[in-house]
Amino acid sequence: MRTDGRESENIEDRRGQSPRGRFPGGRGGLGIGTIAIALIASYFLGVDPRMVIGVLGGMQDGGAPQQVAVPSGPAPKPTDEMGIFMSKVLADTEDTWNEIFRAGGKDYAEPTLVLFEDAWPTACGMGQSAAGPFYCPLDRKIYVDLSFFRALQERFRAPGDFARAYVLAHEVGHHVQNQLGVMEKVQQLRPRLSEAQNNALSVRVELQADCFAGLWAHHANRSRQVLEQGDVEEALRAASVIGDDVLQRQSQGHVVPESFTHGSAEQRVRWFRIGLESGRMQSCDTFSSDRL
Repeated sequence: MRTDGRESENIEDRRGQSPRGRFPGGRGGLGIGTIAIALIASYFLGVDPRMVIGVLGGMQDGGAPQQVAVPSGPAPKPTDEMGIFMSKVLADTEDTWNEIFRAGGKDYAEPTLVLFEDAWPTACGMGQSAAGPFYCPLDRKIYVDLSFFRALQERFRAPGDFARAYVLAHEVGHHVQNQLGVMEKVQQLRPRLSEAQNNALSVRVELQADCFAGLWAHHANRSRQVLEQGDVEEALRAASVIGDDVLQRQSQGHVVPESFTHGSAEQRVRWFRIGLESGRMQSCDTFSSDRL
């Protein structure tokens, strides 16, 4: 991927910093099994795991507020190669989504990317690196521990800079959903749905974020020629190895489709391609589609 563009101003490098304060857990007496399911469901390219725990444990309000104290003063900008790469990809998503929103007569509120290590407080709860990259709709920030990309490369054999760009673009896709009101509508529906229906709804949310990631790649390449040979294959590889069916087969030896929360490998690849090839927001309406 070509990254000769600008760096984003909307990035906080919190690596090497430690938050201070108490981090009380949420209400509801969640067992280890529930938490494990939530982390598995959110580990790869999902929203904040506390949102998943809220659904599984019936805690629609997300539990008790977190009492934390973060280091004062502005966070520095990243100076290492990986951090700068993420900053440039974020800037490219800003340029793309600003253009798309303007064309629709709307303003795009750019999200903030927070780079952290191990754990960092968020408006959605305590962010843990074990949960993988996630988006918190309450503070409109994306949280990423860059060690995730080592796991993506070494454990799941999905290397490449565009695979990393796809991960970030997916999380930005959740921010777009939040700004469009999709997340709010989804959360309003959840209390009235069964567990299986909630899972099916989550799949549509995640596949739309995959489609939005493809949509970004389409417009970024058309405007700035960011794609290089092999980039699309890197993104498709990343999308395929994190399908629910692949992860379930690796972890438990069999697949349970009704428990999917992110979509199968085929579905994730398909919806990324739909966004990439169409370049149209309307094409990413996973909620009205009969075929996922």
